[in-house]
Amino acid sequence: MDIKKLQTLVVDALEDVKAQDIVLFDTTHLTSLFDRIAIASGTSNRQTKALAASVRDKVKEAGGEVYGMEGEDTGEWVLVDLGDIIVHIMQAPIRAYYRLEEIWGDKPVKLGAAKRKGTKEAEEAEPKKISSHLAAGKKAVAAEAVVEKKTAARKPAAARKAPAVKKAAADKPAAVVPAGKKVKVGAPKATVAAVKALKAAPKPRAAKPKAEEAPAKTVIKRIKKAAE
Repeated sequence: MDIKKLQTLVVDALEDVKAQDIVLFDTTHLTSLFDRIAIASGTSNRQTKALAASVRDKVKEAGGEVYGMEGEDTGEWVLVDLGDIIVHIMQAPIRAYYRLEEIWGDKPVKLGAAKRKGTKEAEEAEPKKISSHLAAGKKAVAAEAVVEKKTAARKPAAARKAPAVKKAAADKPAAVVPAGKKVKVGAPKATVAAVKALKAAPKPRAAKPKAEEAPAKTVIKRIKKAAE
């Protein structure tokens, strides 16, 4: 199988199962055993196994050869041998520890270039760009209905600042007192009831002081001076 078609299948299979940090390197100048090396990360043992199975199945469906798979038991580092391409699917801590990019990463291959031109997948992944100055390149803007809002007429400033007058006060006319007459204002009911209660209550009698509590009389005796 052509190396370009094979690397396209590998990248597509990894992307289908949501692989992370996919990289592809050209190794023809470093070894004659294989032409490409692909490295991708999985978040768990289950995902790394699923990624390896996706690469294996997609290559076999396209008529390619899968020469071997290693590391499926643990799932921490699964290697898929496709002959011209070696695929390393690793968990993030394992990948950070072994640093395969530092060994094989002299010539990185762009993932866009890894997909062959003219294929259906490549056309869907990279749509043709249309110049922005052409009418076809401009997006049609949907017409939106304009809703006019009616603004209420503002009241004059004097009307806004004037305090509201209670309706009850406006309904009752003010009492008119003729000149020269005195108007008696009755005391509140609570005050009248309190005065009546004080008058009706018996007056307390002053208690007589007890003999023991009577103040003691002080007797002052005058002392006559002896005649000199």
